[in-house]
Amino acid sequence: MADTSGHERTPLLGDRPDVLVARTATRDEEEPANGGVSALDDEPSNRALASTMSCIWVGSFLAALDSTIIATLIAPISTSFSSFHTLSWLASAYLIANSACQPISGRLTDIFSRRTGLLFSNIFFGLGTLVCGLATSEAMIIAGRVIAGMGGGGLTAISTFVASDLVPLRRRGLWQGIGNICWGLGSGIGGLFGGWINDIWGWRWAFLVQVPFILISTCLVFLKVHVPTKENGTPSLKRVDFVGALTLIAALVLLLFGLNAGGNTVPWTHPLVLATLPLSAVFLGLFIYVEENIASEPIIPVRLLLDRTVAASCLTNWFGTMAIFALIFYGPLYFQIVMDMSPAQSGVRLIPQSLGTALGSLGCGIIMRSTGRYYWLNASIGLLTIIAYAAMCTLTLTTPAWLPFIYFSLTGIGYGGTLTVTLSSLIAAVAHEHQAVVTSASYAFRSTGATIGITVASVVFQNMLKLQLRAKLGDREGAAEIIRKIRENAGEVKNLPADWRGPVTECYMAALQ
Repeated sequence: MADTSGHERTPLLGDRPDVLVARTATRDEEEPANGGVSALDDEPSNRALASTMSCIWVGSFLAALDSTIIATLIAPISTSFSSFHTLSWLASAYLIANSACQPISGRLTDIFSRRTGLLFSNIFFGLGTLVCGLATSEAMIIAGRVIAGMGGGGLTAISTFVASDLVPLRRRGLWQGIGNICWGLGSGIGGLFGGWINDIWGWRWAFLVQVPFILISTCLVFLKVHVPTKENGTPSLKRVDFVGALTLIAALVLLLFGLNAGGNTVPWTHPLVLATLPLSAVFLGLFIYVEENIASEPIIPVRLLLDRTVAASCLTNWFGTMAIFALIFYGPLYFQIVMDMSPAQSGVRLIPQSLGTALGSLGCGIIMRSTGRYYWLNASIGLLTIIAYAAMCTLTLTTPAWLPFIYFSLTGIGYGGTLTVTLSSLIAAVAHEHQAVVTSASYAFRSTGATIGITVASVVFQNMLKLQLRAKLGDREGAAEIIRKIRENAGEVKNLPADWRGPVTECYMAALQ
């Protein structure tokens, strides 16, 4: 073809100077003495690449595990603190910190090196996880989730930056697929791990047992990761978009605060809700203004989002992550409350989603490596995902036990494939100097999507549960007190009299659907 500038094969296979960084024509098969790579424009051997990336992926795996470990621990934690109606904050606190730290981690690690960023991320992640394990109040565990989220967000994003630094674009789909397997397996078994540890030792140990492994991750990064700093001049923090990060945090926190309070702890017409939701929109507008007009190097480059491929990739990540996190956090409630399973048993039901994520990610990486194409692959994966979620909506009180395994695996395949395909298309669409920034933007969309997905699911669930409980049980004696206890403590359902338990379970099923 005479002009292939708009073709999907061009950025993946071609040598356009505005898209791809210049690379050496020959590949050095010898591993550098420091176990890393001598320069960013040298292509490392597979051995050196595997050595570096495997050490980094340990932290990425642990961060992914911690992001979903709370899924099967919501009921036992809410029982300890009588806080079931505010359960979304246990997940959202971690993800808000992710949303704040992932976008600026690209620029910070350009200045201070990927290795330094990984070390600090491991330290924050370990400290926050320790605080969660030792928490004596709901506020303390939420604070611990914030600190852990700051570190976990860095571990996840920086691993992708290193892959962008070291791996040629044509091979990156496969390596990113392997990285997504680590992330997918971690997020998939987080619920199982948390439920299993809870059944043996209690929910606190689900956090405490992670700390030694985080120390191992820190040591591996310190000893084995040697990626050169990208900045050659004097480091300048003025180039880091802290104002953008703060306005983004404000917009998210106000949005979550208003949504969680509305119809849950206060009426939707309460001044608290009427103030926080508009203020969230104001800070979102400020964030966009800062990114477009003030920030010299914005965390989410608004102009890059005008590119169709970049916008579509980011939005696909955004909506896809909303859906998968709503499922990861409310699927266990279906198994624990409706199906009367233990946290460990409900965690087992999440394994197919984890395996599906790994299969979809690696499979799509291999297909892209072989064909150089991603458009129709992404469309097919999207269609499969829609079918899978439509099937999830058909679950009832009498659904056969084996059927959710199939549905969860299909949602995992769809999500894993989406992550790999959209990240490859995103990186291929921009010049090399923008790849770390646009990757950060992708993770920002993913983190905010997870946060909003869990929050919207919580709003729908809590409001529907309250309406259903009042409609079915409101005329019974002592109903107001029992409804309050059920909404504050999920464990109370098992303690209800037999003539109450059936209708309450039906209410939970209706709210979950």
